[in-house]
Amino acid sequence: MKISLSITCILLLTVSFVGCRTDTKTNPGNNNEPGNTEQKEVITNDTTPGVTGIGGIFFLSKDPKTVMEWYAKNLGLVMNSFGSIFECRNANRPDEINYLIWSPFKEGTGYLEPSEKEFMINYRVQNIEGLVKKLRQNGVTILDTIQTYEYGNFVHIMDPDGNKIELWEPVDSILTQMGGVTTK
Repeated sequence: MKISLSITCILLLTVSFVGCRTDTKTNPGNNNEPGNTEQKEVITNDTTPGVTGIGGIFFLSKDPKTVMEWYAKNLGLVMNSFGSIFECRNANRPDEINYLIWSPFKEGTGYLEPSEKEFMINYRVQNIEGLVKKLRQNGVTILDTIQTYEYGNFVHIMDPDGNKIELWEPVDSILTQMGGVTTK
């Protein structure tokens, strides 16, 4: 359990610095001249199937309620009944709020199966249908079909180490409309 909590803490710190994917191109020009440190970034609207960020961190706990209380008291996470929802801004659309959920699950839940690991990472993706097609072509184990909910599309896959991975193509505007407390 100490290992999975350590992994969770490391992942949370990583998420704080990673945020959402920004595809940029350096402005051509005199950027290669000595002493010229000015670079202009041009944001593109990339729809290439792939991961755009972390959407969630899920892990097993002997007592999820106690763990959530500990994180709230000691680290300041704002909790709801499922865990903590982190709020961040989309790097390409700064007015858009994006979300990441941190959630402990009671040991014995089948949600992380068939993985034998004590955690699962949810990755935010774009073009989930194109991504699933690409994964299938690459021989990746796809555990289910794309499930559609008001707040996004989901599918589960396995990586070579036997980790179950959740892919989520979010509709963040719905989550924003739903409201609720978040960790900022």
